[in-house]
Amino acid sequence: MTEAVTGAVTGGAADGERLRRWRLVLGGDADGTGCALGGTDAQMDGALAALYNSGGGDGGRPSGQRSAGLGASAPRVARWLGDIRSYFPSTVVQVMQKDAVERLNLTRLLLEPEMLEAVEPDVHMVGTLLSLNRVMPDKARESARALVGKVVAELERRLVQKTKAAVTGALDRSARTHRPKRVADIDWDRTIRANLKNYLPEKNTVIPSRLVGYGRRQRAVQREVVLCIDQSGSMAASVVYSSVFGAVLASMRSLKTSLVVFDTSVVDLTDQLHDPVELLFGTQLGGGTDINRAIAYSQGLITRPSDSIFILISDLYEGGVRQEMLRRVAQMTAAGVQVIVLLALSDEGAPFYDRENAAALAAMGVPAFACTPDAFPGLMAAAIERRDIGQWAERHLERSAG
Repeated sequence: MTEAVTGAVTGGAADGERLRRWRLVLGGDADGTGCALGGTDAQMDGALAALYNSGGGDGGRPSGQRSAGLGASAPRVARWLGDIRSYFPSTVVQVMQKDAVERLNLTRLLLEPEMLEAVEPDVHMVGTLLSLNRVMPDKARESARALVGKVVAELERRLVQKTKAAVTGALDRSARTHRPKRVADIDWDRTIRANLKNYLPEKNTVIPSRLVGYGRRQRAVQREVVLCIDQSGSMAASVVYSSVFGAVLASMRSLKTSLVVFDTSVVDLTDQLHDPVELLFGTQLGGGTDINRAIAYSQGLITRPSDSIFILISDLYEGGVRQEMLRRVAQMTAAGVQVIVLLALSDEGAPFYDRENAAALAAMGVPAFACTPDAFPGLMAAAIERRDIGQWAERHLERSAG
């Protein structure tokens, strides 16, 4: 509750204002702080009480202090969701929605259309909806798709241009050669820039001691990328971000992008990369994991190992054959595949993961670390240029595990 209120009422204030804010944080009545609430403050307090003091709920105060609650009524919850959106900024609303699902067991009510229309769209809510995908009634599916579509559109606005710019730049740099075979292959702009030190003023010319050329412009596909995504429940946010990034990469003709998701089985969703919303509804969060089976399938998608990037996004809790999984990773790296393991692709902070498997991969030269969505474009650029991924992670990420 403190995070929700302080997100809306921060900053310096006089004594009376500080009392008002502490009253909102602490709840209860005016006796503790000597501050009574009225108007919008009272309504805000009621919205907080319904969630954080619902009488006997997890972490709640005794019911005598506050008698509000959300109960099991979808219309009432929908009204509450609308209320908090009017009282608090969207970042705080997202925290409160997540708390409501966890503390008050509102998962079932999220299947109601009026609930879906009232919530503030965010990645966590999308993850919750995807976990309910197989049991969602038809009347709720359209509202759920609209909510997921809003989140995907926002992520695309945030990430698409940054990703395309990073990948395109890396492809251009990796494709250059200093031995162009034909005049048509010379990149004159970069050649001149590289030889400015050889400028002769008396002749008003540059002597090109080093040529820079387009190495592989004739090749339509320069890299193969396989995204292999763990669908276990803890990976919900990673699934959402990975689907958006997969769609962005698939839109670039210089890349051949494949996307597979797995639990104990493997599903290839490559043909749905043109529509991230449809792709997300093709996933099924929860269940066990068979990483070895997923890697085995992914190996079959790689046709040019030395020009391929395999990205496994998983917490590495293996339900299949561990030694076989490690053996397959070793095979891929030996064949020239750039293998990257992300313990999470999200903004959620330090993930839980299998440290033994992460250490085993690191010993093979495959570091495993968590990556934020904003850092992922830079990671892709480093992989395309075949830089040391472990060193990149140490320089660009606050936390690296390996």
